[in-house]
Amino acid sequence: MAVALCLQVLCSLCGWLSIYASFCHLNKHRSYEWSCRLVTFTHGVLSIVLSAYIGFIDGPWPFTHPGSPNTPLQVHVLCLTLGYFIFDLGWCIYFRSEGALMLAHHTLSILGIIMALVLGESGTEVNAVLFGSEITNPLLQIRWFLRETGHYHSFTGDVVDFLFVALFTGVRIGVGARLLFCEMVSPTPKWFVKVGGVAMYAVSWCFMFSIWRFAWKKSIKKYHAWRSGRSEERQLKHNGHLKTH
Repeated sequence: MAVALCLQVLCSLCGWLSIYASFCHLNKHRSYEWSCRLVTFTHGVLSIVLSAYIGFIDGPWPFTHPGSPNTPLQVHVLCLTLGYFIFDLGWCIYFRSEGALMLAHHTLSILGIIMALVLGESGTEVNAVLFGSEITNPLLQIRWFLRETGHYHSFTGDVVDFLFVALFTGVRIGVGARLLFCEMVSPTPKWFVKVGGVAMYAVSWCFMFSIWRFAWKKSIKKYHAWRSGRSEERQLKHNGHLKTH
């Protein structure tokens, strides 16, 4: 069983490396980070679809069955994701592109997935955490691509930012709190699995503080720009021309 799991993870890692190499070949005029974020976007969309299918259709329901034995589909998805996180953590360390908080998030994710695979249980809630963690990932990558192509300061950029903040707050913090509560009160999961859940939720709150600070600064900037525009409109309406300085 252990050998089969290692082979699945190894195949996943090789697969993500191959996808990255393909993106680098197809985007020779772009940076390595461009290709890496394309891989991240691909994994984000794929993991959202698969984890949503497991949680909402295949089951079991993570809010009522935490600590339950892993299903074959859960194992396949966790191996697929583990290979990706190993790839991305190695890329981030090699290129020194991320801070300590993101490295801590990736490390906890890797340890959490390994723990679920080794125990043969708790894949239900780990899959739910995967869904909550990745639900905002495609938006984060779209935001980066908009910046790189000079289209961030637009209505599209504002929509992406709003959806990102709303989903992060509602799903990762709001729904995440409910999931953590169900995990803590249930007698089934191991105590160290619960500790891992608390650690992941704490990391989410660290991200949340940074996101809220960004959202506040952007809102204030937008408000001042709106006030300035209204002031110029009133001046033009009353005087027939704008005052120059």
